[in-house]
Amino acid sequence: MSAVVSAAVKAPHIDWAGFSPVLALFVGAVVVLLVGLLRSRLARERAVPFLSIVAFGAAAGLAVWQWDERGSLISGALALDPLALIGTIGVGVAGIAAVLLSIGATAPREAAHGEYHALLLVSAAGMALFAGAQNLVTTFLGLELLSVPLYVLAATELHRRRSLESGLKYLIVGSVGSATLLYGLALIYGATGFTDYAAIAREIGSDSGLRDDPLLLGGVAMVIVGLCFKASVAPFHQWTPDVYEGAPTAVTAFMATATKVATLIAMVRLFDVALPGLSSVWGPALAALAAIAMIVGNVGALGQGSVKRLLAYSSVAQAGYMLVGVVVATPLGAQATVFYVLAYVVMTAAAFAVVTAVERDSGSDHQQAFAGLGRRRPLHAVALTLSLLGLAGVPATVGFVAKLRLVEAAVDGDYAWLAIILVVGSMISFGYYLRVVARVWAEEPQDAPASAALALRETPQLAGADPAGDAEAGVRAPTTAPSAAVAIGGPRL
Repeated sequence: MSAVVSAAVKAPHIDWAGFSPVLALFVGAVVVLLVGLLRSRLARERAVPFLSIVAFGAAAGLAVWQWDERGSLISGALALDPLALIGTIGVGVAGIAAVLLSIGATAPREAAHGEYHALLLVSAAGMALFAGAQNLVTTFLGLELLSVPLYVLAATELHRRRSLESGLKYLIVGSVGSATLLYGLALIYGATGFTDYAAIAREIGSDSGLRDDPLLLGGVAMVIVGLCFKASVAPFHQWTPDVYEGAPTAVTAFMATATKVATLIAMVRLFDVALPGLSSVWGPALAALAAIAMIVGNVGALGQGSVKRLLAYSSVAQAGYMLVGVVVATPLGAQATVFYVLAYVVMTAAAFAVVTAVERDSGSDHQQAFAGLGRRRPLHAVALTLSLLGLAGVPATVGFVAKLRLVEAAVDGDYAWLAIILVVGSMISFGYYLRVVARVWAEEPQDAPASAALALRETPQLAGADPAGDAEAGVRAPTTAPSAAVAIGGPRL
C-alpha cells in the first residue's frame, strides 16, 4: 500500500540554484524573525536591519548569478528568465531602500523589529514569485503572499490613527482586488481547462471559437481589474493617496516601488505569454486604462499639498506610462516597460528617502516643510531634484530616456494616440514636480511649528479632502484669536 502511495505522490523536481533568489528571501525572513526575539537592543535595532539588507542583497546577487540560465522551476510553476530575474533584482533594490529608510523610524519599534523586517522579506518573496509565475495558481499565491504582509506593514505605527486607517483601507480594497483577480483566473481556467500560461495560449490559438467565449472574455476582464487594483491604475486607484499618506514612509516607498515592479512584470508575462491570442480584446481595454491613469494621476497631483499624496497620484500616472509597453504586446514594448520600471524604482526610492529625512526633521510631509531645503541640506535637495526631474521626464535624465522608449514602442505598435497622451501627461506633470523643486531652491525655510502642522494632519477630514492642504490653510491663516498660551495666562497687556 505504501509503495502505491509513494508511486502516486511524486515530488516535483526543484532547481535549487534557480530558486535560490526566492529562497534567500524566505530564509532571511526566518533568521530575522528569530534574531528579533533576542532581548539585546543592539541585536534588534542593528543586527536585524543588517541581516535584512544581507537577505535582500543576496536575493539580487543570486539573480545576477542565474542571469544566463533559462528554463522553468517546480514543474513549470515559475519561469527562470531575464524577466523574472529583473523583477527579483528590482524588488531587492527596493527592499534595501525600505530597510535603510526604516532605521530609526517609529514603525519597527512599535511593531517589533523582527516582525517588521520579516514581513518586508516575506512580501518581497511573494513579489519575486508573482513576477516569475507562469501558472494561474502560482500567480494568485504570489499575489497573496506579497499583499498580506503589506496590509500589516501599512498599520505598523500602532499609536497613529492614520496608519491604522491606512492598513484597514488597504486590507479592504486589496481584498476586493484579490477576489476579483481570483474569480478571473478561475474563469480563464474554466474556459480553457489549463492553468499553465503556455497551455492556455495553445488552447486559445487552436480553438478560434474560444476567442468569443463569454466565460473567457469575462475572466480576462476580471483579471485586468484585479491587476489594476494592485498596480494603482485609475479608475481603481482610490485607495492609493490615503494609504500612501497614512502608512509609514518606508512602507510607502516599498509599496510604491517593489509592488509596481512585480505587478507590471506579471502583467507583461500574463498578457504576452498566456493571452497573446486575445490581444485584440485586452489591448484596447488596457490602452483606455493607461490613458485614464495618465490623465487622472497627473491632474490629481496638481492640487496636492502633501508630498506623499503627490507621489501617490504620480504613481498612478507612472503606472499608466508603464502600461503603454504592455498594450503594444511587442518585444520592444516589454523591454521599454521593464526599463521604465527599473528607472522608476531608483527615482521613487530617492524621492521617498528625502521625504523621510524631511518628515523626521519637521514632523510634516507638506510642501512647506521642503522650503529652503537647498540651503539646509544641499545633498538631500540635489537628490530630490534629480528624482523629480527624472519622474517628469526632463531631457538628459533616465526618466526621459525611459519615456522615449515607451513612445517609440507605442508608435511602432500603432498606438500613436497613446504616445501623444503620454507626452501631454508628462507636460502636465511639470506643474507639480517643478513646484516642489522651486520650493526646495527658491523659497526661504519656514519656521512654522512642526507640532502644529502634525496636529492638523491628524485632525479628521472630510471625504476626498487633502489633509495636507487643510494643514497649509491652517498654517497660513492669520492669527485673529488669542493663542492658547495667552488664554491660559490671562488678558494681554
